[in-house]
Amino acid sequence: MLEKLRDEIELIQRHLLVARAVVEHEPIGIIKLSEVLGQQQHRVRYSLRILEQMGYIRASPLGAYATPKMRDMLKGVPGELDAFIRALEEMKRGEIGNV
Repeated sequence: MLEKLRDEIELIQRHLLVARAVVEHEPIGIIKLSEVLGQQQHRVRYSLRILEQMGYIRASPLGAYATPKMRDMLKGVPGELDAFIRALEEMKRGEIGNV
């Protein structure tokens, strides 16, 4: 059960790394993102596809660009992660909380 959670966290972590790299280096393509992040190209491509489907990036001939929606999402990440951390700490202590 927890293995699936770990896999999801790793996937979300990669999506966030890609998102932040796009904001920092836009426009940026798959090959350059792969080099910047030290990630395999197929993993970067998958994250870009997911981010595009969610409306966080848009593709162009020059590479990926961040949308305003992504910039807003990234601003909220620290607060969302804090809430998840609190929930995990409660689970660790055996308490029941809301995520």
